[in-house]
Amino acid sequence: MTSASIKSTSGPARRTVVAAAGAAGLSVALTACGGSDDDSSSSSSPAGAAGSTGSTAGTPAASTGGTGGGDNAAAGAALSKTADIPEGGGKVFGAEKVVVTQPTAGTYKAFSAVCTHAGCAVKSISDGVINCPCHNSNFSIADGSVKSGPARKPLPEVPIKVSGDSITLA
Repeated sequence: MTSASIKSTSGPARRTVVAAAGAAGLSVALTACGGSDDDSSSSSSPAGAAGSTGSTAGTPAASTGGTGGGDNAAAGAALSKTADIPEGGGKVFGAEKVVVTQPTAGTYKAFSAVCTHAGCAVKSISDGVINCPCHNSNFSIADGSVKSGPARKPLPEVPIKVSGDSITLA
């Protein structure tokens, strides 16, 4: 008893179709997760360009120093009251693309709220880190440095002024 193998002569082979589908899926995945750690995707300057000295509550017109900022951040724009920024935490200001933190009592820092990995907006602060939900990068509330990647560059510092109980963009 012999059995004849049936082969279709029209259309691509099954292996070709499966390989093409796999390549297309890989291409989509790489495009979606692709990003650049190049600062050209961000509107801010590199962090560390200026020394960082935290502002102290009660010191009029104190500034964090630093450079950069979000596209929508305007100098002099009121952000928050000092009482609204928890010690050891912070608050994200989405419209201004700024995150303000209070790493230690009376010291206020501000950073760009645009992740340096793929340009997503950071969304929350917990356990001493600023969290980006897109690919789970985490940044220090004290200096914006990368605590866990895929981001490799720190969040750029944004200058702020603390005057009395008010925090404004410098």
